[in-house]
Amino acid sequence: MAQEAIAYANNINNRRIINGDDDVVQLYPIVHKFAWESYTAGNANHWLPTEISMQKDIEQWRSDSVLTEDERHVVKMALGFFTTADSIVANNLVLAVYKHITSPECRMYLLRQAYEEAIHTHSYQHIVESLGLNEAEIFTMYKRLDTIYNKDNFVAELVGEILEPDFKTGTFASDQKFLENLIDFYVIMEGIFFYSSFAAMLSFRRRNLLPGTAEQFQYIMRDESMHMNFGIDLINQMVEEQPELWTETFQKRISNKLCTAAELEEAYAHALMPRGILGLNAESFRDYTQYIADRRLTSINLSPRHKVKNPFPWMSEQVDLSKSKNFFETRVIEYQTGGALEWDDF
Repeated sequence: MAQEAIAYANNINNRRIINGDDDVVQLYPIVHKFAWESYTAGNANHWLPTEISMQKDIEQWRSDSVLTEDERHVVKMALGFFTTADSIVANNLVLAVYKHITSPECRMYLLRQAYEEAIHTHSYQHIVESLGLNEAEIFTMYKRLDTIYNKDNFVAELVGEILEPDFKTGTFASDQKFLENLIDFYVIMEGIFFYSSFAAMLSFRRRNLLPGTAEQFQYIMRDESMHMNFGIDLINQMVEEQPELWTETFQKRISNKLCTAAELEEAYAHALMPRGILGLNAESFRDYTQYIADRRLTSINLSPRHKVKNPFPWMSEQVDLSKSKNFFETRVIEYQTGGALEWDDF
């Protein structure tokens, strides 16, 4: 019996991100420790939008003197983008990615992430209902605004290919396509396309505006930062296991895609803040988006392209979390659920 257990353990130690032999979620022994650490951190990160009071937000939104039209525009457009973006991420995760990942511990985290994407969708609905926004206006915005549609479409194209019934990993072409899908969603969508909206929404809290909405976006930002960091580890581990996929041509294509993504995000920022709010403006987001794109490039071992400084140093701890930093020790004082969280002031 002991020999069988040892043989089993040795066989499991050959686990791979994709194309492995695991057919069930059997965790012992854990090989991809980064995934298990992300899963356990996610479990300590639970929150629900209904735990957060929206009373002050409702009063401010109904008032004619608290929020400007530009500020109202930012809230509506950010919600219009996120309601679609998180749905695309969730669909890709559940319908395309999960079935091809063969690492049990990575699958465990994907299940946790999928639940968190559901919480985010719940959160947007909670904000829309609380503020009495026009649901049709918010939830169809991606069809009416090119700057939202272009971002969504940019990353969604690979989903269709991986969702094809005959798509299977196991060949050079299909494995590289799957790797590109991970980069598109974890590095570009969650790592670049979310950040202008995060900065804009979190900036409301600096003047005590829409505190309940800002708090929910803080929790969403924290979740997405963890998703992105898990995804970066997943991508780098897959490249380590299959270095033949990381060709010079592929690296160049990915680098160019991140630069194009930064341009799309800059265009979105112009539509989000055509006249600026709270000391922020679309022009300042150009440098910020390029700065973020460079960080994402270096996170997957590619050279930075823009080499600009961070124009929003106050965002460094609020949104753009350093991967080497223990977020829970440095930002959260004490918690068991989202409602017990306390955050430092900006």
